[in-house]
Amino acid sequence: MPNIKIFAGNSHPELAQRIAQRLGTEPSKVVLKKFANQETCVEIGESVRGEDVYILQSGCGEVNDHLMELLIMIHACKIASAERVTAVIPCYPYARQDKKDKSRAPISAKLVANMLSVAGADHIITMDLHASQIQGFFDIPVDNLYAEPAVLKWIKENIQNWRDCTIVSPDAGGAKRVVSIADRLNVNFALIHKERAIANEVERMTLVGDVNNRTAIIVDDMADTCGTVVKAAEKLKEAGAKCVYAVMTHGVFSGPALNRLMESPIEAIVVSNTIPQHEKIARCPKIQVVDVSSIIGESIRRTHNGESVSYLFGNVPL
Repeated sequence: MPNIKIFAGNSHPELAQRIAQRLGTEPSKVVLKKFANQETCVEIGESVRGEDVYILQSGCGEVNDHLMELLIMIHACKIASAERVTAVIPCYPYARQDKKDKSRAPISAKLVANMLSVAGADHIITMDLHASQIQGFFDIPVDNLYAEPAVLKWIKENIQNWRDCTIVSPDAGGAKRVVSIADRLNVNFALIHKERAIANEVERMTLVGDVNNRTAIIVDDMADTCGTVVKAAEKLKEAGAKCVYAVMTHGVFSGPALNRLMESPIEAIVVSNTIPQHEKIARCPKIQVVDVSSIIGESIRRTHNGESVSYLFGNVPL
């Protein structure tokens, strides 16, 4: 594509390669290294003057290093006279720190938004934000894409009796997401309510809805340590579910997550490739990956050509 440059940070070069391939181009040249004192060094390897620049960096792995890398790349392109700089962040870093949930807590997601704007980003493309309100932390356009169309496609292609399933939210916060998927599939949904009767007591889970003799599909935006999703799966099995699947957009899988999944009653956990998963799949064969590069690539093409992106909210591009 003319007048378009796609740069990749160190967080997920494979996804950048897939997106560039879809757009019929190659990732542009950039050298990313560290000085002896661990400061990040960025060298843009080709002219970006008057170009439409897209910088892909996911908030995973060494999150702070990757975020700093992204900020420096945006700044470098901006002062090299790029026409427009778009930060493509499939998994937004610090997204769970989006409110003051206790005294003196920071709202780090807002701080990250300020840093991106000050660095010189003109536009943000991200996927399945932990809270949609994060879009309001920016004064620049934000396209929050959804993995939902790709998830629906996976469910229809891989779960034989999907018409007889129940979509389950592991907590009250994800109810809206679950209702949307259940409506699109025209199936029932259920909700797991967590409560602590007294402080320091292990939380009790209450299932609201019926999963008896049905396939249960747990849907959430992120799988981190997998404590909640594994407890939810055990609760669903107790309630008579035939089999349990889990579908998450961002597979972080930190700490004891993989061991918990292997020991859990979950048949398969499906995540998107917003975060690289090769090493984790080798350790946990229950993980299956849905490719979202076509959705992100198409959003870049539409943004570059000045077309509407809303088609992607309900459809997987061919």
